[in-house]
Amino acid sequence: MDLQAPKGTKDMLPMEAYKWHHIEDHLKTIAHEYGFREIRTPMFESTELFTRGVGETTDVVQKEMYTFLDKGERSITLKAEGTAPAVRAFVESSMYADAQPTKLYYFTPVFRYENVQKGRLRQHHQFGVELFGSEEPSADAEVISIAMSAFEQLGITGLTLKINSIGHPECRMDYNVKLKEFLTPHYEDLCPVCQERFHKNPMRILDCKERSCQLIVKNAPLILDHICEDCNAHFTNLKKYLEAMEIPYEVDKGIVRGLDYYSKTVFEIVNKDITVCGGGRYDYLIEEIGGPKMPAVGFGLGLERLLMTMADEGVEIPEPVRFDVFIASMGEEAALKAASVAHKLRRMGLKVDIDHMGKKLKAQMKYANKVGSRFTMILGEDELARSTASLKNMESGEQVEVKLSAEEIMQMVHRGE
Repeated sequence: MDLQAPKGTKDMLPMEAYKWHHIEDHLKTIAHEYGFREIRTPMFESTELFTRGVGETTDVVQKEMYTFLDKGERSITLKAEGTAPAVRAFVESSMYADAQPTKLYYFTPVFRYENVQKGRLRQHHQFGVELFGSEEPSADAEVISIAMSAFEQLGITGLTLKINSIGHPECRMDYNVKLKEFLTPHYEDLCPVCQERFHKNPMRILDCKERSCQLIVKNAPLILDHICEDCNAHFTNLKKYLEAMEIPYEVDKGIVRGLDYYSKTVFEIVNKDITVCGGGRYDYLIEEIGGPKMPAVGFGLGLERLLMTMADEGVEIPEPVRFDVFIASMGEEAALKAASVAHKLRRMGLKVDIDHMGKKLKAQMKYANKVGSRFTMILGEDELARSTASLKNMESGEQVEVKLSAEEIMQMVHRGE
């Protein structure tokens, strides 16, 4: 039987895990600096959450969701994106009754059935932040600044922040009339999905990936030119906040984002024509999911794509030391003592390993060198008789005799740092 990981999924192997820990720890630190707290939501949700929240005419709902009936004949969907589940949890737990704003962040797997390509998997992982309760453009700017700061502090350069406004639903009603007028002569040339969108939500056609549709909408009217006075004021003030925070930006009137819940601000952060982060404001989603009328803004970024971008940029992630001390032993009594000392050193905070393969001393030392242990300690009959051990600094080659005491060994290891 030749079993392999399902198409579009990837194992995180031990030799790569430290890279994930590095970026996750970094992103978590940034989020805490801005006062965001972690939330974890289930891996699957009621399908209705995504059809109502994300939108029936989006690619996610129409083409990409992993949806099935459970044993109770309920329609269940593997988490297709992070925002709607966070909003559902916010509403269900009545966090809207707390002092606002509510600031949340999460790491989550996301499942989408789509074409597998570089940086895009059917199960990938996202980091996201959501800020509930504020309609001020300062909230938009703060969310953007988290993402920009995270990328810059991780060593990624060449970033371009692109922003746009798609107005609120009333703005889009007027705009959709103009957009349909433009699209009507080209209706027969639209793909079948976009012909359906033409009647339900013509703005989604702007986000279609089909080449034929992209050519049609190339000269379509732009939503930013048709937003109302209030939405325009919000966008103007966002730009002022970004300028005050010295965050460069470009206005890209073509950005509409792929989910229906966005309103007003939408943004993308691009590195070498690859979108590494996207988000925006969604002032109606909380109410749509059953909560009170409450504004919100957030973003999501793919961790696989982040790691890929760091690799392309030549950003080195330092590999951590696997072991501080490897205790090599000769004989049964020495092996027992090695296990005892290792246990004490681990409880004191050191990373320690011992031989579990019954290897000869030379093979143990070779293994210690291969796994990059900072120190090796040799225990044999002579050392046990003197209650001492030979401790070797693997980098300098210096070797000293120490008392067979966890405290003294700990001191020597710290002295050698």
